[in-house]
Amino acid sequence: MTSTFRIAVIGAGETGTPLLKQLLAAPFVQVLGVADLDLNQPGIALAREKNVPVTTNFMDLAAQGEQVDIIIDVTGAPKVRETLRQHMIDSNNSHTLILHERIALLMMSLSAGHAVDGKHTALEYR
Repeated sequence: MTSTFRIAVIGAGETGTPLLKQLLAAPFVQVLGVADLDLNQPGIALAREKNVPVTTNFMDLAAQGEQVDIIIDVTGAPKVRETLRQHMIDSNNSHTLILHERIALLMMSLSAGHAVDGKHTALEYR
């Protein structure tokens, strides 16, 4: 197992931004990319500030294949989850893990010492 976690984040709004801050601050994490439909989200600005690639197409991140250890999906959109799962099957990628939003919220809650809620706008990945 490698000492660096190679991470991609899908969702850069109210849930993804605080998580992204923690990931970027961790010396054992390499953020490979951040996706959001709205490139004006605060997490996108943070990613750009740290020279992390950004995209509006979350599949750009999945297309990196086994270069990504974990894809963290904080969109709350079932369509994103299903598309990612199908891509992993179709591409025979048995390396990359998809981290569900609920698990990300649990990790963030543990770090914060209190329950953290996921928040989303009406904008959803299709």
